[in-house]
Amino acid sequence: MAVKKRTSKRAWRDPDDAPTLNRSWFEEADIMVGRKVVRRGRPAGTAKKQAISIRLDRDVLAHFRKAGPGWQARINQTLRRSMGSSKR
Repeated sequence: MAVKKRTSKRAWRDPDDAPTLNRSWFEEADIMVGRKVVRRGRPAGTAKKQAISIRLDRDVLAHFRKAGPGWQARINQTLRRSMGSSKR
């Protein structure tokens, strides 16, 4: 004969053990609209860029990277400027 298993009770949790609701707690909390989580961060732009794979000489890549973060944007600006000069 099958024996009914007893369900284990959850451990009692003292309501005074609730997290401290300080500024950092609210900054890390999920924002909800109804039952949907609102994503944080910059919204998706309308002019999306396309990820590609391109092979560059090491010295060219080193030149753009040595100026720090934003090196991919600087490469994009350089390519854009070269497009403008070819129209002339």
